[in-house]
Amino acid sequence: MDLNNVYFIIGTSYAGKSTTVKNLAKRHNGIALEENYHDAKLPELDSKEFPNLCYTRDLQDWHEFIRRTPEQYITWLKNTKKECEIIELQMLEELLAKPEAQDRKIFVDTNIRIETLHRITDEHHVLVMMAPPEDGINRFFDRPDAEKQFLYQLMMEEPDPQAALDNYREMLTQLHSKESYDELLNAGFPVIWRDENRTFEQTMDLADKAFGLA
Repeated sequence: MDLNNVYFIIGTSYAGKSTTVKNLAKRHNGIALEENYHDAKLPELDSKEFPNLCYTRDLQDWHEFIRRTPEQYITWLKNTKKECEIIELQMLEELLAKPEAQDRKIFVDTNIRIETLHRITDEHHVLVMMAPPEDGINRFFDRPDAEKQFLYQLMMEEPDPQAALDNYREMLTQLHSKESYDELLNAGFPVIWRDENRTFEQTMDLADKAFGLA
């Protein structure tokens, strides 16, 4: 694939990745592949080939999802990420072959792993966006999006809602470990930290500079 016009954003939760992808696509008259864009392929996936991605698709009782231990959850996330990468690269290849994508910049909120990004592109086409760990842990359910509110309601329906919340927050704590942050910080790509005092325009300016688009 010719990825010269493709710009990837990776990083932590609550860092503004999705918003930045959408805003950059508008600014540059480009195309936005937003968070979890692989979901479009989910209905057609084979559960034997993609068991982790299909786990939520085929789940009968969503309370099982929140009752898993933090360790089970982290393992599932890591395995899901590997499967997402396969689908996302396939979808990107399909998009690049379409006439409407020719000569347009594509901004991707991606699950593609760091080692893969190093193989397929360079440091001027990947941006790391990060937020302090406490934001991703303590403010996770502050977001209004349907997915997070759905999970919150599931926990409120548990016999011991506080225990369910504590269990999920422990998973978030492990997910936002020092090791995971160090991996991103040392990935070899430009890094932008979340700043509540910075405007969307200013964040886009920083992203443009990192991508060499300014």
